[in-house]
Amino acid sequence: MSDAIVIIPTYNEKENIQAIIESVFALPKSFHVLVVDDNSPDGTASIVSKLQSVFNDKLHLLSRANKDGLGTAYIDGFKWCLKRDYNYVFEMDADFSHNPKDLVRLYQAAKQKGTDVVVGSRYIKGVNVVNWPLARILLSYGASFYVKIITGMRVQDPTAGFVCYKREVLEAINLDEIKFIGYAFQIEMKFKAYKKGCKIVEIPIIFTDRIKGKSKMSGGIISEAIFGVISLKWKSLFKKD
Repeated sequence: MSDAIVIIPTYNEKENIQAIIESVFALPKSFHVLVVDDNSPDGTASIVSKLQSVFNDKLHLLSRANKDGLGTAYIDGFKWCLKRDYNYVFEMDADFSHNPKDLVRLYQAAKQKGTDVVVGSRYIKGVNVVNWPLARILLSYGASFYVKIITGMRVQDPTAGFVCYKREVLEAINLDEIKFIGYAFQIEMKFKAYKKGCKIVEIPIIFTDRIKGKSKMSGGIISEAIFGVISLKWKSLFKKD
């Protein structure tokens, strides 16, 4: 058994999924993995299914019927994990933009320092992003500044998708009320934790853009994040949590 599980949402990640799973299981700290696959037409789920016979009870697969977005994939994953005995639940991308070795650092920050939410941050020490064009760096960094101004939340990388949540945080948040499905979901989860008075700590990571597969970024996702932040702040003025 393990007290920690890594949720990896997937859609057409056949080039990366086996390698990322094997990298997690090669770590000195024992983690379990839950892949939440949105009916990938490239056979991602089939690869995971075959690997389950190799990794036994450490590797889990949650197959969904449709491509319903990053946010709902994580919400379904959170609910799955809360039905089990995991104390630390991680978010991580499948494409190696997050280095699996950093899972241990996030875990230690949560376990040893009593932190509620640990964020693998691209911006806590300058800008630690590799292989992104300048325009995307400016968009991401500008979005982080914008979120801080609107919400008052002192998180340097609020759109980060490399995160550790203690079980108690996920239990305290009404997951059915999380509305956003794109990168605004990452902001909403941190904002909900912030409003609950959770201790949020950022540790520096190096974010490396994917080498294999295609990015899921779109104009709709960016728009949701921009206008969603205003909606989050507005609603928080009238609702305690």
